[in-house]
Amino acid sequence: MTMATTLASGAGDDGPAPSPASTAVTTTRANHVLKIDGYSGTLSANRYRSLSSFPFNAGGHTWHINYRRMGSSDSSRDYISFYLVLEDQVADEITVTAQITRCRPKPHTTRPFSFSPDCSSFGFNKFILRKDLEESEHLKDDRFAIGVDVVIVTKDEVSFVQAPPPSDIHRHYGDLLSSKLGTDVKLIVGGEAFTAHRLVLAARSPVFKIELFGTTEERTTPNAIPINDTDAQVFRAMLSFIYTDTWPEIDQENEAAMAQHLLIAAERYGLDRLKLMCEDRLCNGIIDMSSVTANLVLAENHYCHSLKKACLELLGSLTTLAEFMVADDFRYLTKSCPGILNDLICNVVARERERTIFFLGE
Repeated sequence: MTMATTLASGAGDDGPAPSPASTAVTTTRANHVLKIDGYSGTLSANRYRSLSSFPFNAGGHTWHINYRRMGSSDSSRDYISFYLVLEDQVADEITVTAQITRCRPKPHTTRPFSFSPDCSSFGFNKFILRKDLEESEHLKDDRFAIGVDVVIVTKDEVSFVQAPPPSDIHRHYGDLLSSKLGTDVKLIVGGEAFTAHRLVLAARSPVFKIELFGTTEERTTPNAIPINDTDAQVFRAMLSFIYTDTWPEIDQENEAAMAQHLLIAAERYGLDRLKLMCEDRLCNGIIDMSSVTANLVLAENHYCHSLKKACLELLGSLTTLAEFMVADDFRYLTKSCPGILNDLICNVVARERERTIFFLGE
């Protein structure tokens, strides 16, 4: 979110008016969840040794959470403390507001604080009394979690120029597709006919470019081109993206399944942006034990690294992986993607090692 504020300035009659300027204020929000697994074990460590989470990115900077289970001073020795720590070296100040949720009846929010080259950490000295945490519902099976919401504000001086209205070219091309004005090619998909414009298809898809015009010069193509590698519903959504470059309108109930089929079609026709949009939708949707197998097979067969990472994260504990390995889906997965078993095991080993390092305070 960016806001522009005009800075007022004045001049006498003898001099020219200065050029207007503005301050561009950019606000970035990020969320990070820190899980403390084995709370009682952290109490036995050296009191003055803090434990640090693994780094996370927010606002283009790298941060971590500092966990002090016996406070940070004599006055806070009965409390748990949390600090937000900036790992990067910065030349200018960064204004940050942090809010920690969970573990308390109400979220704990800092006042706006400026990180600078001389000050790289700020947080909650007396976040919660240990006895209050230990008696609360938030500590269960010797584990608890906190949510850290970070709001980062940066300011840049820029020349004031009135911004043009947002581009609406996607609307014009969408209207062109809907009106069928000037269409010159027919595509038959699942028994349904779609009309389109050769030049638009060729400009957007390298596969259509070759199919419609050859490699170097125009060639004769049939009036009706059969498309046999997808169904009509998926092709309609893909055609909408080709003309508008925006995510097509899809029924929310079917969005996950459509995103999977649309990803395959996008790869087939060289639509890299659409493929990434589908992967992002799947990663940010609900990946659970019922859908993780299909998404893992999709990710493995179509080189979707982010989707694969999201699936592996779900299966990242020994308990979850053990439950998954006795299911029918696991046998299907190993048969479809034989190399995935090694990835699953390596992922769990790495995550268990991370937990060990966290508790040792490395």
